[in-house]
Amino acid sequence: MKKISLLLVLLLTLSMFMVACSPSTNDSSGNNSTSESSGSESSSSGEPTELVISTWGFNEELLRKNVYEPFEKAYNVKIVLEVGNNADRLNKLRLGSSNVDIVQIAEGFAIQAIEEGLFEKIDRSNIPNIENLYDIAKAPFGEDYGPAYTIGRYGIMYDEAKVSKPIESWADLWDESLTKQVTIPDITTTAGPFMPFIVAEIEGLDVQKDTDAIFNKIKALDKNLVKIYSKSSEVVNMFSQGEVSVVAGQDFSFGQVKESVPTAKWVDPKEGSYAVVNTINIAKGSKNKELAEKFINWILSEEVQKANALDRVDSPANKNVVLTEEQAEGLTYGADVINNLKLPDWKYINSVYNDWIDRWNKEVTSGN
Repeated sequence: MKKISLLLVLLLTLSMFMVACSPSTNDSSGNNSTSESSGSESSSSGEPTELVISTWGFNEELLRKNVYEPFEKAYNVKIVLEVGNNADRLNKLRLGSSNVDIVQIAEGFAIQAIEEGLFEKIDRSNIPNIENLYDIAKAPFGEDYGPAYTIGRYGIMYDEAKVSKPIESWADLWDESLTKQVTIPDITTTAGPFMPFIVAEIEGLDVQKDTDAIFNKIKALDKNLVKIYSKSSEVVNMFSQGEVSVVAGQDFSFGQVKESVPTAKWVDPKEGSYAVVNTINIAKGSKNKELAEKFINWILSEEVQKANALDRVDSPANKNVVLTEEQAEGLTYGADVINNLKLPDWKYINSVYNDWIDRWNKEVTSGN
């Protein structure tokens, strides 16, 4: 009997030792999980999962502080950036020459990617912060695809010290007092396709039917143009060096312009400024879809959106973000501003884009 009892004690001790030495299945939140349920968020060895984000190259230090590093710590992730302009990054997706998971891209390029089947459909139930966005940001291309994570404006900035009279309208860009003082974006840039819509409105034309008259009006701007720019950095340089006094441009560059030229002023033309919407989507074939959806939800959160707004990285698309008047200066902020922005028809733009580019190159940029 004593031998049996001793044997039982030995067996019990051995089983407890084996349990203690076996690997734990508790996740970071303290809940039990299997390696299968943890999915792509971490490897079986505990190594961080690599999440590749296709994005622009600006403000990387601030984005790492506000967005990437906190997300990496929360989900055991290593974020890798693939940076470049919209067109180059879209071409990489087309060629299948990258292992991108998440794509941050302007809406004009997003619709091309969607029509070419380059984005995964999202599960909105995994991205609850979408419900906290302004309406124009929730589903710019339908609920199957990603939201906008920031909303900007395309308007006018000018140097009050050099311009003889206030600028109030898009039509003022053609004013004879502005000879060789104006710059506008190339049609291949994010906001470039807005120009035909602007001309159609100020001239009472139909953007789909009156193409000849629209391009003739754009050509007539040549006498006032110093240059047609292709990068936002050119705007800041031209302004700070006194090469231009008037810019048709996006508001995200106005802060730098204002620092360089204190007499610079932002104007929302009386006809209205245009919405510039940057979207976030999941690349087709991503092996980290659920993790990518967590990242989208993360970047849409009130905390992250406010941090980026305070650092002048992006204007907030989350309507719960509250800023003081001073904090909001230079940003596209608040329902009154956002609900009055003009929304171009990107599906139509995409259908005529190549024709517009050809005409632009032949008729507009030939002299600039």
